[in-house]
Amino acid sequence: MTMEELNRKFGTSAVRFSAGKGALPLCTLETPVSRAEIYLHGAHVAAYEPTGERPVLYMSPRSNFAPGKPIRGGVPVCFPWFGPKADDPAAPAHGFARLKPWSVQDIVCRGDAITLSLQLDSDAETQAHWPFDFEAVLQVTLGDALKLQLEVLNRSGSPFEFTEALHTYFTVSDVRSVSVTGLEAARFVDKVGGVEQGPTGREIRFEGETNRAYLNTDDTCVIHDPSWLRKIEVAKSGSRSTVVWNPHVEKATALPDLGDDTWPNFVCVESANALTNTVTLAPGDVHIMSQTIRVMKG
Repeated sequence: MTMEELNRKFGTSAVRFSAGKGALPLCTLETPVSRAEIYLHGAHVAAYEPTGERPVLYMSPRSNFAPGKPIRGGVPVCFPWFGPKADDPAAPAHGFARLKPWSVQDIVCRGDAITLSLQLDSDAETQAHWPFDFEAVLQVTLGDALKLQLEVLNRSGSPFEFTEALHTYFTVSDVRSVSVTGLEAARFVDKVGGVEQGPTGREIRFEGETNRAYLNTDDTCVIHDPSWLRKIEVAKSGSRSTVVWNPHVEKATALPDLGDDTWPNFVCVESANALTNTVTLAPGDVHIMSQTIRVMKG
């Protein structure tokens, strides 16, 4: 659909479609207590702002906004693999879902909340990398919190396996002064050091490059940002992994859509099913992974 057609079918005083950066189709949602921006490219949530609060999601000022390119920041959807594809290093990192346009399935308003549903179906392009029939739906619900729900339906005649993540970038005052709690009891793979480690019993602090995949955990995490007097709670379901990432200066400099001046301004806390937490889905079955982001004073 064109933007004019989308606005005729779904547009209201709270929902509008427009040309975003790079002329990519953008949906803006507004409620009495919050605002969000979602690109149809990649079903990518690019902004979430509770009324009167600082932005919750971080967007890189050097991000690409172009067909076939990933958007850096916000909430990229990683599917059907997380990280590099094990049997095909030339395949796009983090899967193809974040690189393709998604279609608007529905928009529903209930009270002061709005739910936007975006859909991606398998096609010849996806099957060139991953030979299965699927339907993926991302539901974005905006109200007094932001809830993202990723549903995957197996339309194939045989089971398939996948990994996935809602690769969320959170804006912080300075990553060196924030901490993340909720994962003190979880084992993790340190992807910087390349080893699996036992529970630390401590909050996570950021003193250098941090890239940890916490496994077999569905616990809620909290980002503590004392300089901004706020906490960000990340609750999840259908997710057995949590990835915590900040590239620090050297890695950020090596990424052209980030740069050496960006890393202090964000931390990624990602609801995922990654590494050994692979999802196996039988024909006709659906898997649902969700995360709910809530801003609190503190």
